Amino acid sequence: MAPSTDPGWTPLFLKVSAIVMETGGFLSHGSIVAREYGIPAVVNIPGAMKVIKDGQLITVDGDGGKVYL
Repeated sequence: MAPSTDPGWTPLFLKVSAIVMETGGFLSHGSIVAREYGIPAVVNIPGAMKVIKDGQLITVDGDGGKVYL
């Protein structure tokens, strides 16, 4: 989970199971890298960092654009 990403985040994508970002679209850096790596991603969820707590287990449905707590 991140407010947004940039190219400096790319090495971290190798260690994650999914990506949730507060800002961005289907052409944002996080979306493009997630698609290249086959990682589910949901972007443009304002307030996600306030709702999802560190270490909390979530389910990310990248096809449906949904995040389940």
